[in-house]
Amino acid sequence: MERRAAVLGSPIAHSLSPALHRGAYQALGLTGWRYDAVECDEERLPGLLAGMGPEWAGLSLTMPLKRAVLPLLDSVSELAVAVGGVNTVVFSGGARHGENTDVHGIVQALAEKGVTAPRSAAILGGGATAASALAALRELGLREALLVVRDRARAGETERVADRLGVALTVRAFAGLGALDAELVVSTLPPGAADEVAAMVRGVPAVFDVVYAPWPTPLAQAADAAGATVVGGYAMLVHQAVRQVELYTGRTGVPVAPVRAAGEAEIRRRAALAR
Repeated sequence: MERRAAVLGSPIAHSLSPALHRGAYQALGLTGWRYDAVECDEERLPGLLAGMGPEWAGLSLTMPLKRAVLPLLDSVSELAVAVGGVNTVVFSGGARHGENTDVHGIVQALAEKGVTAPRSAAILGGGATAASALAALRELGLREALLVVRDRARAGETERVADRLGVALTVRAFAGLGALDAELVVSTLPPGAADEVAAMVRGVPAVFDVVYAPWPTPLAQAADAAGATVVGGYAMLVHQAVRQVELYTGRTGVPVAPVRAAGEAEIRRRAALAR
């Protein structure tokens, strides 16, 4: 029986997940596996899940489904419950289990650049990725963090995540903040949104921008020019995908290099088409 997996979201055409997962399958010699991109919004999600048969091994979820899927699952990992979002659904024994591999992706992306024990950190943005960043900081040993958002009133969900994680969170608005005093800054803002605050990272030893295209971002360029260690979102994307493949296939030690190379080849292909 062919085994299937897919990435779901809306919009989904831009997703690099098919390239990453297919690269992993090729490296593992899994010829009977198929991975697709499926356009799916919150309204369509229940029916789509209900129609999936025993050939399905797992799903990768992106916006706007990470929170919408929670009531549709049979079980959810403690980490995903704490973060309040599932980016991975594993089908096993007729049940749907929710996981979060974004946290793993952030931790591993930072580790690649030697960022393993920052003494202080600030997160820019207050969405679902900020919640995963909080959990990643906790794994790195931090029990307090600064959250910087445009609208202080919209930080409520992230504050609840911090409470569940046991992380003391200070929330500030961008307006009038000035330079950030932290060993690590994690920007979870969408492309372009952090451009105007690039000056905030001057003097910060390490900066992680979750954006991967276009790269480098103005924030990453400013950090690099100031001599900081710069981590990009592509590394996070690769590592969270590798962990998903392990969960779907039951394999351990999925090689990272061919997955990274497959995604980079797809990025180059898209850039050539855009010229």
